[in-house]
Amino acid sequence: MEYFNYDNKLNPKKGCLLLSEPFLPDPNFERTVVLLCEHNEEGSFGFIMNKPSLVTVEDIMEDMDGFGARVFIGGPVQQNTFHFIHKNPEVEGAVKILDGIYWGGNFEQVKELIQLGKVKRGDYKFFVGYSGWGTEQLSEEIETGSWIVSYKTNSHLLFDDGEHKELWKSAVKSLGGRFNIYSNYPVDPRLN
Repeated sequence: MEYFNYDNKLNPKKGCLLLSEPFLPDPNFERTVVLLCEHNEEGSFGFIMNKPSLVTVEDIMEDMDGFGARVFIGGPVQQNTFHFIHKNPEVEGAVKILDGIYWGGNFEQVKELIQLGKVKRGDYKFFVGYSGWGTEQLSEEIETGSWIVSYKTNSHLLFDDGEHKELWKSAVKSLGGRFNIYSNYPVDPRLN
């Protein structure tokens, strides 16, 4: 069943954004922007960039007092796991997603940098859980129109804690053309 008809059929790749179609019926992904951190023949995974939780990182991690970074819900998979992306290429073991965007690495090193005041809160984003797809599952969802693929990854918007409310709309609108119209669709089309 095709939920949404559009002509953007780009292939997903590491570092792209997955923008949920405006009326995706899955509450886990309603109006979400997912940063794809890996996509290969074994599957795909990434983090929802615009779904904040009610807790901060110091609520769930020791030695983070005063940092104040909000924790986001990275997706419905393994919500008992903790992840982070960042802009610091010096973090040992970090995986490069794109120029200026890295996933994970030595968390003890990050905690030490935070305690020394050498980390800006806007350079890190923390998540519980992640979004994952099995072999070919993401490609099938893109083919049915559940996701719009965008190569317009903007690290400023992804890391700006205050932008999460408008991130989906901004990301869709940045694609131009008919996507300008899609970005203004109401959440509930019956209210139009």
